[in-house]
Amino acid sequence: MIPVQGLSGARVAVLGLGRSGLAAARALQAGGATPVCWDDNPAAREAAEAEGFECAPLTRQGAFDDIARLIVSPGIPHLYPAPNPVVAAALEAGVPVDNDIGLFFQSFATEEWHTFDVAPRIIAVTGSNGKSTTCALIHHILEHAGRNSQLAGNIGRGVLDIEPAPSGGVVVLELSSYQTDLARSLTPDVAVFTNLSPDHLDRHAGMGGYFAAKRRLFAEGGPDRAVIGVDENEGAYLAGQLTEGRADDRVIRVSVARKLTGPGWQVYARKGFLSEFRNGKQAASIDLRDVSGLPGAHNHQNACSAYAACRAIGIAPRVIEQAFHSFGGLPHRSQTIAQAGGVRFVNDSKATNVDSAAKALQAFENVRWICGGLEKEGGLAGLDGPSASVRKAYVIGREAASFAMQLKVEAQVCTTMAQAVASAVAEAQEGDVVLLAPAAASFDQYDSFERRGEDFAACVKAELDARG
Repeated sequence: MIPVQGLSGARVAVLGLGRSGLAAARALQAGGATPVCWDDNPAAREAAEAEGFECAPLTRQGAFDDIARLIVSPGIPHLYPAPNPVVAAALEAGVPVDNDIGLFFQSFATEEWHTFDVAPRIIAVTGSNGKSTTCALIHHILEHAGRNSQLAGNIGRGVLDIEPAPSGGVVVLELSSYQTDLARSLTPDVAVFTNLSPDHLDRHAGMGGYFAAKRRLFAEGGPDRAVIGVDENEGAYLAGQLTEGRADDRVIRVSVARKLTGPGWQVYARKGFLSEFRNGKQAASIDLRDVSGLPGAHNHQNACSAYAACRAIGIAPRVIEQAFHSFGGLPHRSQTIAQAGGVRFVNDSKATNVDSAAKALQAFENVRWICGGLEKEGGLAGLDGPSASVRKAYVIGREAASFAMQLKVEAQVCTTMAQAVASAVAEAQEGDVVLLAPAAASFDQYDSFERRGEDFAACVKAELDARG
């Protein structure tokens, strides 16, 4: 646990008692603060009270009279589309609003660091797609290199639930726009921006607000090194804002769309090869084509981002290359779950938006595509080109019929995962890939994208077992 510093003796309100909220309450208490907790869910309040935490309605008159700060869980709106009533009450009372990420950054460094040979570091990763794979890959590389590494944030453990870092330790954080938007303290040593595509637009009042939330990690934090994917206009703009000139190697530009040139520091992938250039000279090259855990151009972008972040803290290219080949990938992210009769079954349930699904489709040929769910803003037009590799789509979800009508490929309305898998298995031929890449959220049928991916895997197993 990371005890919270700077709030000893204060009463601190905690709104939302899921994983991050309860961890924040524990860390506040460990740092000498008194948490005052609330969640609209009675079961969540009972769990907090069972640990001895005070629970009190935070919208009652005078609730914030003795409160020093409000800590808000990431799923709770603080500005758009409208502030949660508790957040609005805190703002009206003049109480600062923060989250567990802000508490973590203000509390990570301790007096003990003066005795360390090497100060611990934080690598923080944000962006629309690829964050989890990039973080897991960085963590894997660090462990392969013999470095103490902890994985936290949106992946791994809650940020305040990890252990205090030892000398030379590295914490790898996955940070969503919900987290970067609200955190009052953001001070990573290395910050990574993977890419940007429309997502969570209701929470940020459009693309401008969404990009602004991501940008805070760099503008507020002032990292020693910034790894920036420059294939979108926003990334190119961000890199330009952070650099002092073409030769400024504090910014490492990353691309999978083109060769990057110039006197600075660049990492790019073309035709399956990762190249690192620095000061106009090639520093390393890695063949990614046979790295089974990183299939497709989108994973090559993840590889470039992870490579650059690890190079920024001194990991050698050959060590990184070795780690690439032992990386098994993440569940629900281009995860091969079965192969039978020359047909490959791939679970990419994490492809919850159009851009991530498009990248998954581009990674394979002869695709039997299982898609659908709770459609996000912006429509499905972004799938028109990538769906050229699709033999047929099998559409799930409560609105499967309307989803199917927007696709430019032959589509079968299946509604349920079991029916979609059964139809895809029955029609698949040798050389086909049955791919779950929903391009939609899961909440119309599942609690999470993980549950959707698990259901896909279970249905595939059942169908293959039934067919012998």
